[in-house]
Amino acid sequence: MKILITGSNGFIAKNLIEHLKRDENIKLYLYSKNDSIDILKAYVKEVDFIFHLAGVNRPENVDEFYKGNSDLTKTIVNILIEENKNTPILLSSSTQSDLDNNYGKSKKEAEKLLLNYAKQTNADIYIYKLPNVFGKWSKPNYNSVISTWCYNLANDLEIQVNDKNVKLNLVYIDDVIKSFLEKIGSKNDKQYFEIDTIYNKTLGEIEDLLYKFKNNRRTLIIPNVASGFERALYATYLSYLSSDNFSYDLNGHKDKRGTFYEILKTVDSGQFSLSTTAPGITRGGHYHHTKNEKFLVVKGEATIEFRHIVTNEKISYQVSDKKMQVVEMIPGYTHNIKNTGEEEMVLFLWANENYDDNNPDTYFLEV
Repeated sequence: MKILITGSNGFIAKNLIEHLKRDENIKLYLYSKNDSIDILKAYVKEVDFIFHLAGVNRPENVDEFYKGNSDLTKTIVNILIEENKNTPILLSSSTQSDLDNNYGKSKKEAEKLLLNYAKQTNADIYIYKLPNVFGKWSKPNYNSVISTWCYNLANDLEIQVNDKNVKLNLVYIDDVIKSFLEKIGSKNDKQYFEIDTIYNKTLGEIEDLLYKFKNNRRTLIIPNVASGFERALYATYLSYLSSDNFSYDLNGHKDKRGTFYEILKTVDSGQFSLSTTAPGITRGGHYHHTKNEKFLVVKGEATIEFRHIVTNEKISYQVSDKKMQVVEMIPGYTHNIKNTGEEEMVLFLWANENYDDNNPDTYFLEV
């Protein structure tokens, strides 16, 4: 299948191209504003589907709105009609097409041109009146406030929030691309489409989350980024980190026994840590009433011992890096771990709650 993408250097197009490139049955024809109209005409005559993503939203003069939005659409439609073609077209319009401004008016004209084309040729068209789109590769200070804020915070620049209560309707780039791809080869009775997942967030909510992402390297606390808007926003924020800023150092504790580092603290699922222990050294000798932990030796070998604090029942486990075995620290058992090997032992730990100096739930008692 031959597919044309206009606005090929744009934010949405870049993401779409990366998905389409994986399909060996698709040949891409890419058109950007630097290409000639002759190239566009040749491509339009050739292809089986058009993603019309080109557009202008921050021009130097008003005429560029119409040149980049409605006039280009008219050129494409006229070529198709002259060639007696009814090639399907997907148009990325905007929710602003219902507003009385030049950007909105130029988008509305593009929509009307497409509707007339469909009526005249019986072509399938797919018009998306997109709200604010965010995600990786969005241009800061151009595409959206989220891209600008992510760029600024990732580069230690200030962000400006005039009214934290202002609400935005937002769609994530991956959701946009998924919906776009579903339209290739599809037949629909309707001509207007929306993205299934739309997030309604205030500027204050977005600002708060972005600062939590930035401060994670210092606090080690990460919000719940496993799903929804938080997942999408976190991926977007990370994409703006400069290539020399992908890593960061941890502050740990070191003594003659070894080292201990907290790695990550979650909002509602505890924390992850790592420790090293010198040969012959025993760590622990404490119990918890409610807190629980998981131990995994990833280097070396060790003995983990338990004693019930009431019955004095004793249990021990021999663990090593030769077998990936997690041992649970059970409430009501005092426990320790001893490096029984000849080399440094490395232990990966998870606790179900973040450490709290005021309520550590840790009581020292020899095993």
